[in-house]
Amino acid sequence: MSAGDRPSGVPTRVEQRGAPVRGEQTPTRTAEGKPRHLYEVDVLRILTFACVIGVHTTSHTVATDDVPLNALLGLLHFTRLVFFSLTAFVLVYSYTLRPRPMAQFWPKRFLLVGVPYLAWSFLYVGSSWLLGSTTRGDVPVLVRTYAEGIVTGVSWYHLYFLLVTMQVYLLLPVIAWLVRKTRGHHVTVLVLSLVVQLVVFAGYKYFPASDAWLHGYQKQFFFSYVFFIVAGAVAADHADAFLRFIRVRRRAVLWGFVGVGVLTLAVWWLQVALGQSLYAAGTPLQPIQVIWSAAVFVGFLAIGARWADRRRPGSPLARVIDYGSDRSFGIFLSHPFMIWILLYGDSWLGQVVPKPWLTLVTYVLVLVLSVAVTELFRWTPLSVPLTGRPSLASRGQREARARKRAAAAPLPQRSPEPVEPDDALVGETDDVGRRAAR
Repeated sequence: MSAGDRPSGVPTRVEQRGAPVRGEQTPTRTAEGKPRHLYEVDVLRILTFACVIGVHTTSHTVATDDVPLNALLGLLHFTRLVFFSLTAFVLVYSYTLRPRPMAQFWPKRFLLVGVPYLAWSFLYVGSSWLLGSTTRGDVPVLVRTYAEGIVTGVSWYHLYFLLVTMQVYLLLPVIAWLVRKTRGHHVTVLVLSLVVQLVVFAGYKYFPASDAWLHGYQKQFFFSYVFFIVAGAVAADHADAFLRFIRVRRRAVLWGFVGVGVLTLAVWWLQVALGQSLYAAGTPLQPIQVIWSAAVFVGFLAIGARWADRRRPGSPLARVIDYGSDRSFGIFLSHPFMIWILLYGDSWLGQVVPKPWLTLVTYVLVLVLSVAVTELFRWTPLSVPLTGRPSLASRGQREARARKRAAAAPLPQRSPEPVEPDDALVGETDDVGRRAAR
């Protein structure tokens, strides 16, 4: 590769970990040596959230004999695994830049994830309780169902994501210790965790008696995603080299992404031919999803890196992506409620729109409604419990005070460095840019 072909953000020589060459921009550092906002992560987050809505919308609207949509559903089941890689990556990356005692880390993280978990669990359980003719008015049933939902993550079908995320938060000291102690042997760690992941998923898929002791709660435990948590953490420890590889080998990464997608569809067809239902052939907890989800993670990052290297600050697309990344967690929390409203009972939507068009129409409506509801919540005092983010009204007041102080200051103020969006589901690195550089 000639110097003129080198992707933006890739330095001319390799830096040691934590010691970038001053004056040269790297995938994680500006030319001044300050932590750089990872815009590629924004794109990865948005694409994955869009696919989460696709999974849930398709699951509720697909006909059991619809081959194309069931095949698509099998491909979309990567979302949970990519999320846990992304969670571990962002957590370890931010913790490496700005280590802090767990006594400071845990309260903030559990505020921005635990409170929405409790709030939305109650909303979903309470709504079901009110609509149920046999449960409405039975307060002990409401209390018991809510408590069980909190413990098991089954208040609604997507809330286990948050339960596992909080397990990862609790394990952050162990994860950071493992990454630190195994430096120089990370390839071995990745291979071992990959083997464990494949064995675990093979048991879940093909030997159901092997996980009977979990009583159907396989997806609620962190050990069901061990490779993706470890891989995300290791990638964060090698963030510069990892993101540089994504850029330099972007074409190979994207071709690999396509190839593994074809392989995943081939496995789906084979399992259907062997007698599995169209849906069962594409379930998420199976070995092929391990390979496919890893390919999606690097493939989406490659797409995000291309965007980051060509991003024009202030452009309409840049503003849309910034907005989508900021609102993504609130959209994740609320979108199943929108699906429920649109498709409840003998839904008018299902009567008006025939299948398979119902899937597309429902997806668009759910997306629009979820964005609108999230935007509304963000401007209320309920923003933290309903979106996992501070209220925009209070943020605006803080920014106004900051501008007033800056105007009164005798010395010119530096504009703040771009920072990671405070996304509760996948960890946050807000304020990394300024404090870590000091």
